[in-house]
Amino acid sequence: MAGGKGSRMDSPTEKPMLQFFEKPLIDWVVAAVLNATKISEVCIITSPNTPQTEAHCKVMGWKTVFTDAKGYHTDLKQAICQLGWMGPVLTMPSDVPAITGPILDRVVGEFEVCNKDFLAVFVPIHKRQQLGLSISSTDEYKGIWYAVSGINVINGAKTLGQNKIETAAIITEEQEVVLNVNTTTDFRIAEHLLKKN
Repeated sequence: MAGGKGSRMDSPTEKPMLQFFEKPLIDWVVAAVLNATKISEVCIITSPNTPQTEAHCKVMGWKTVFTDAKGYHTDLKQAICQLGWMGPVLTMPSDVPAITGPILDRVVGEFEVCNKDFLAVFVPIHKRQQLGLSISSTDEYKGIWYAVSGINVINGAKTLGQNKIETAAIITEEQEVVLNVNTTTDFRIAEHLLKKN
């Protein structure tokens, strides 16, 4: 997903195109997806908010779907409908630069055995707070509130319906997932932590 405004970054550059260790953020994410063995097709979701990202994807030869920028869930439904992806769909933001293919394979593998139509990956709020990272989006799972990583697997067909979807979750403190970059401070912290590694 690369169609958001990224307004919290306070930069004229679109967030997916921000240079992170000399490569756009989105390049790190796409590299991880392409390195995963359980993902068969990749598509970047763009919008009127991200023309630079759209152009970059075309230069890189990556498939894109252009959506109407009506919000995350609406754009996701629009993309799934356009693509005709009615089976399992891994969704992820373009701002998790430390993510790896093996972690994504593990997430997909968990979805395959969870018998639910939606699998979310959550991070304990205290873990992001410990690192000085922002808490921009939260969700409740089994009575506990977590930070949303943005990494999910969904049943495409069920997403287009109106009924409530049963949810499973992975709770993780792995740095590769925790480092979701939402603000300029998050960006600097992620660079610092990954530089040390």
